[in-house]
Amino acid sequence: MRLTELSERSGVSIATIKYYLREGLLAPGRRISATTAEYDESHLRRLRLVRALIQVGRVRVATAREVLGHIDDDSLGRTIRLGAALWSLPQEPEPDEQDPAVQSARREVDRLLEGLGWETARELSTLSPVHRSLVSAVATLIRLGYPWDAELMTPYARLMHQAAVRDLDFVEKHPSEEEKVETAVAATILFEPVLKALHRLAQEEESARRYGIE
Repeated sequence: MRLTELSERSGVSIATIKYYLREGLLAPGRRISATTAEYDESHLRRLRLVRALIQVGRVRVATAREVLGHIDDDSLGRTIRLGAALWSLPQEPEPDEQDPAVQSARREVDRLLEGLGWETARELSTLSPVHRSLVSAVATLIRLGYPWDAELMTPYARLMHQAAVRDLDFVEKHPSEEEKVETAVAATILFEPVLKALHRLAQEEESARRYGIE
C-alpha cells in the first residue's frame, strides 16, 4: 500500500507517519521509486502500537523507541523480550527502602509470591519495576491504615492470573513472534483501562445485589 492508504487505514495523518519514520518508530517502506515507497500490514500493525504507546499510554517518543527496540530484538526469548518491553514502559518511582511501610509491604509481597508459587516473579523481584510498583502501592495502603497483607492479596492475585492466562491465549493466536510481543504490549496499555472499568462496574452490580439501589 502507498503512504496515503496507510494513513487512511491507520487513522494516522501522513505528516505524523513521516515523523514516526524520521524518529525510527516505523521501519521505512520498500522503495519503488525515488519519491515513493510501499508499505505492508506490518507497518499498519506497528502504527497502531505506536499510537497506543504515545496517545493512550502517554509514552515519550524516546521511551516508545526503547520499547519497540525490545520488541524487535529476536535474539531474546519470548518471555525476556516481552518483559524487557513492558519494563521499558513508565513505572512508579523507586520506593524508599528505609520507610517502615515499604519494608512491611515488601515482606507481604514476598509472602504473597511464595504462597502463590510464582517463582519467576520472586527471582526477578530485585530487577522488576512491576514488583517495585506493587510494593509501593501496598506501602501506601499500609501508611493510610489499610494493612493489606498476603492473605488479603492472594484471591486478587489468583484472579489476575486467570486474566493473564486469557491475555496470553489471545496473544498465541498471532503467527509471528514479533506480532505476539506487539500484541502483548498493546494489550497492556489498552486493556488495563477496560479491566479497571469492569472492576468498578462489577462493584456497582454486586453492591446493588447485596444492598439494593434505593
